[in-house]
Amino acid sequence: MKGDHLRILVLNYEYPPVGGGGGRFAAELCRQLAQMGHSIRVLTGYFPGLPKVELRDGVTIYRPWSWRRQQHTCSVGEMGLFLLFGLFPALRQARRWRPHLMHAHFAVPTGVLSYVLHLMTGIPYVLSSQLGDVPGGVPVQTDHLFKWLKPLTRPIWRKAARVTVPSSHIRTLAQQSYPEVPMDVVFNGIRLEGQLPSDPTPHRPVRLIFAGRFSPQKNLLFLIDVLRQVRDLEWQLEMLGDGPEMPRLRERVARAGLARRVTLPGWVAPDRVAEIISRGDLLVLPSLSEGLPLVGVQALAAGLAILGSDVGGIADVVHPGRNGFLCQMNDAPGFVQALGTLLTDQGLLARMKAESRRLARVFDIRQIAARFDGIFRSAVTGK
Repeated sequence: MKGDHLRILVLNYEYPPVGGGGGRFAAELCRQLAQMGHSIRVLTGYFPGLPKVELRDGVTIYRPWSWRRQQHTCSVGEMGLFLLFGLFPALRQARRWRPHLMHAHFAVPTGVLSYVLHLMTGIPYVLSSQLGDVPGGVPVQTDHLFKWLKPLTRPIWRKAARVTVPSSHIRTLAQQSYPEVPMDVVFNGIRLEGQLPSDPTPHRPVRLIFAGRFSPQKNLLFLIDVLRQVRDLEWQLEMLGDGPEMPRLRERVARAGLARRVTLPGWVAPDRVAEIISRGDLLVLPSLSEGLPLVGVQALAAGLAILGSDVGGIADVVHPGRNGFLCQMNDAPGFVQALGTLLTDQGLLARMKAESRRLARVFDIRQIAARFDGIFRSAVTGK
C-alpha cells in the first residue's frame, strides 16, 4: 500500500500543552505525519482551559473528561480515570472513523486502552514505550507498581503489531521482562527547522539550563550540592519545571546560598521552554535514570553543550569530549571537575555547542516520521 494515506488514531494520556517530553514528541510526530498526508486524530485527556475538540497543525485532537489536576504530572488514579472515561470516545472513533491502525504512546496507561480496543474491533496497534513503562526503568517511582502490574502488561506488549522504544537502553531493559516481543529502536525526534539556535559564543556568566519534572529520578538535590562547590565560578542556572521535589529543592537552594543564582519559575509552556533553552549554554542532566530525554534532543537542536549522568539514553545525546561530558551517577567530584572545565574554558564550550548542533541531525523529525511510516504500513499489512 505504498503511497496510500493512512487513518491513524493516536492514543496518549498526555498531549501538549499537558505533559512532558513524551507528549511533546508525540505532537511533533503527529504534525509531521499529517504533513505527509496521513489523517491523524488524537485522543487525550481533558485539562481545564483547553478545548474539548481542537484542530491544530492538521491534527484533530479530542479531549474527553479525565479529571487531571496538574499539567506536569498525572497520578495513578488519574490514569485510571483517563482509561475509564476515554474508552467509549475511543471506541466511537474506532467504529465510526474506522482507522487503519492505532498508535499508543506509553504502555501504561494508554497501552491498556489500545489493547482493549484491539480486542473489541480487531484494529491493530503500534505501541511506543518510554522508560517509565518498563520494569526497572525508573526504580524509585515505578518498581512498587510493577510488582503487581507486570503480569497485566504482558498481553499489551504481545498483542501489539509492532513495538518501538526510543533507545537501545530501554530495549535492553524491556527485553528482560518481555523477551518474546521484537522491538524497534526509533529515536524521539524534533523539528529542527523551527528551533532557535543558541549563539555559539558562551555567555558571561555561563547560562545553565535544566528542564523536566522535579522528581527524585532527576536527582536535582545532588545538582545543587555540585553547584555549591563551584560557586566561585561565573554561572546562572534556570530550572524549568515543577513536581514533588520543588519544596525540598527551594530549601536546598536557600541553604546553599544560591538563591540569587538559581531561578525556579515553575511549570513553563513547551514553546517558552524552547525559547529559554535557545538562550542557554549548557544543559545539565544529573539523572538517576533516563530513556531518551527529549530535552537533550532539544538542547542538541538549539546548540547547547550537555553535562549528564552516564545512564540510559543520555549517552545517545552526549558524545563525551565532543559536545559535552558524561559522569558516573552521583559522582560529585566528577561532576564538579567537568563543570569547572566547561565554565572556565570558553573555547571548549563554544566548540561543544557548535558540535551539538551538528549532532542534532540524526533526530530530525522528518527522518523519524519516515521510520514510523514504514512501521505503520507493516502493522496494517501484517508483513
